[in-house]
Amino acid sequence: MSTNLERYQDRVERYADRHPFVIDAGYVLALMGCAALGVTLTLPGASPPDHDRSVTCLMGLACLALLKHRTHPRATVVVNAVCVVAAVGMGYLITPLLLAPVMAALYWLATESDRRTNRLFGGITTLGVIIAAAISDSMDHLSLLLKTMGPLFWLMLPLAAGTMTRMRRAYLQAVQARAEHAERTREEEARLRVTEERVRIARELHDVVAHHLALANAQAGTAAHLAATRPEQARKILDDLAGTTSSALRELKATVGLLREPDDPDAASLEPSPGLARLPELVSSCESAGLKVTVTTEGAARPLSPGVDLTAYRIVQEALTNATKHASARAAHIHLAYSTTRLAITVTDDGTAPAAPAAPSDEAVRGFGLMGMRERAQSVGGNLCAGHRPEGGFEVSTALPLHPLTPQPAEAPTP
Repeated sequence: MSTNLERYQDRVERYADRHPFVIDAGYVLALMGCAALGVTLTLPGASPPDHDRSVTCLMGLACLALLKHRTHPRATVVVNAVCVVAAVGMGYLITPLLLAPVMAALYWLATESDRRTNRLFGGITTLGVIIAAAISDSMDHLSLLLKTMGPLFWLMLPLAAGTMTRMRRAYLQAVQARAEHAERTREEEARLRVTEERVRIARELHDVVAHHLALANAQAGTAAHLAATRPEQARKILDDLAGTTSSALRELKATVGLLREPDDPDAASLEPSPGLARLPELVSSCESAGLKVTVTTEGAARPLSPGVDLTAYRIVQEALTNATKHASARAAHIHLAYSTTRLAITVTDDGTAPAAPAAPSDEAVRGFGLMGMRERAQSVGGNLCAGHRPEGGFEVSTALPLHPLTPQPAEAPTP
């Protein structure tokens, strides 16, 4: 029942917003009829006062003032209160029909004004009507309590109803605002996730393409140089080149497969993410391109989480790619140092450094390589430093936090 009533009330409010003057004119005509009927009512055995023309003008003025309740609600209440007090002072009986215009004015005031304004104007209006009722001759045979309780109840009723309507509107506006805020937040979060995913995929593609293409270029150049003098060695390098390109295609296929839907039948089965376990394979591919790589380990190797393991591998891969592609290095050294909380990785090479190295030139020379390595290190809570060494060559060092894998509970032995 209440749901249907609220639905009809919402429809009336929406129509009133579109056609306010039509609604107000209908209300005024209805209230004029109520007031005209109210001035004719008297107590049994009593004759109505002989002020028909005066009270008709007063009540007509009160009802016409209601047309301004949207723009001047306080003035509308004052005009209606004065007219009703004057009518009661003339000896007319206080009834809900006579009070209908001022009740409507108080209701609209309560829907648009704050609590303090409602109390001020409602209290003054109620007090004026009660005083007029107490001194009126129309209810001399009634007690003072009966004279005051009726006006008090009928004038407090529209104030309470208007306050409830105002609170309901405020609640609906708050709900709508929260819904709009939640929608904007979801959209912003979705855009942020899309941006982060694009950056991650771009970084993966850069690492895969830059590394394998640099190795393939170096292997092809070395094979072309040795083709005439050392054909056997050139053939071996070409075999390694085929393996490099095959590995590049596999990683590209796995990376692009992340963009497909999981239930896509054309999606390729994804390989496990590379980690430091594939470091010997990486060293071998670099050596086939003419870069001699040595690896030293300090401390006991500890298990790494997949994110840290992939980050460590990609940083080493990018550092060796830069040594092969940009520094024209012939040898590189990888140092892994395990501690209780962190894994420190240092990659150095013996490449030639420019005469006046600077941080901006490093970024310009290596493009997104150093930026990607720093982003990877920061994404897992680590840091990365890169720069030219005073004795020559380039050094990349990073410290990554160790996140041990969560031990899985042992399975119960099968009987």
